[in-house]
Amino acid sequence: MYSHFVSYPRIETRNFAQSRVQLSKRAEYALRVLLSLAMARTVGRTLVPLTALAEAERIPVHFLEQILFSLRQGGHLHSTRGKNGGYSLTEASAAMRVGDLIRFLDGPLAPIACASMTGYQRCTCQDEATCGVRRLMVQAREALSQVFDNLTLQGFAERTLAEYQAVNLRPPLLAFLETAGKAKVPSKEAEPEYLI
Repeated sequence: MYSHFVSYPRIETRNFAQSRVQLSKRAEYALRVLLSLAMARTVGRTLVPLTALAEAERIPVHFLEQILFSLRQGGHLHSTRGKNGGYSLTEASAAMRVGDLIRFLDGPLAPIACASMTGYQRCTCQDEATCGVRRLMVQAREALSQVFDNLTLQGFAERTLAEYQAVNLRPPLLAFLETAGKAKVPSKEAEPEYLI
């Protein structure tokens, strides 16, 4: 009997989490934290506790500590110890391009090494100049660079704050800090009265 359907062998597909085209979870969390710190800085809140960052951004504390350590070692954050301690952005980080932060966190923007400006490695094809795959990946790198390299972290924060304000919402970290600040200030009504 003749079948109208042709059976093709199954092609193994890569998990997107393993792909270089997608940000790692570490880089995604780091960008969220940097953006939150930049927004907090914009509204005058320069020092943010670790627990506030973890809870507001829903990032496991242990993982966040590793990310913050890396950002501090890279010169992107200051940390202050103690009861009133926390993290703040460095001046240089606020002015840094988002593309440079992504490169710091995850490496080159290019999907393959032969298309990279910062991590170039020779291609395995016969002729790089005419390689269609390389040319396509260069276009992809240029498109990503166009977006990421034309936006500073501070500009990203200001744009994001404006988007929240346009829909009458507060960014998660700022809302958390406001709520936490109100919880620490006891009201007059809550004080017990003692009769002597």
